[in-house]
Amino acid sequence: MQLLKETTIETIKRLPDECSPEDIMYRINLVAQVLEGIQDAEAGRVITTEELLERVDKWAK
Repeated sequence: MQLLKETTIETIKRLPDECSPEDIMYRINLVAQVLEGIQDAEAGRVITTEELLERVDKWAK
């Protein structure tokens, strides 16, 4: 949680002063998703591109 908080604060600091609340929320969500993805990858919770495309095909039907 500390990494998420620190990364989020740094991300917000880098946004332009005229950014909207939506811009801020988008960046916060993006940071959280990226960090979650890194944690999943480090824990071995990954799938191949082929597996992903197969899942997408199933959802699309």
